[in-house]
Formats: sequence, structure tokens, C-alpha cells
Amino acid sequence: MTASTAAATVRTRTGGPRENGPKIFEHVMGWTFVIVLAMLVAQLGLL
Repeated sequence: MTASTAAATVRTRTGGPRENGPKIFEHVMGWTFVIVLAMLVAQLGLL
């Protein structure tokens, strides 16, 4: 096995969401962000 194939088999974590994490939490936080952003746009009169 060469160094390039050995490096390809090891996955480096980059700080993103975990694959086995709580999906419902990410879903709720995403929708919360969308709602807060829509409220900000409406308050600023950009709509």
C-alpha cells in the first residue's frame, strides 16, 4: 500500500456535523434560522 492510498482510506474530520448525530436538532435549528432571517428581512423592509 502506498502513502497516497493509505491517506485516501483515512477520513479526516473537518468539524462538520456528525453522520450519526441528532438529525432532529439540526432540522429544528435550520428552520429556526430561516424564520429568524425572514423576520429580519421583514423588519428591515427588504421584502
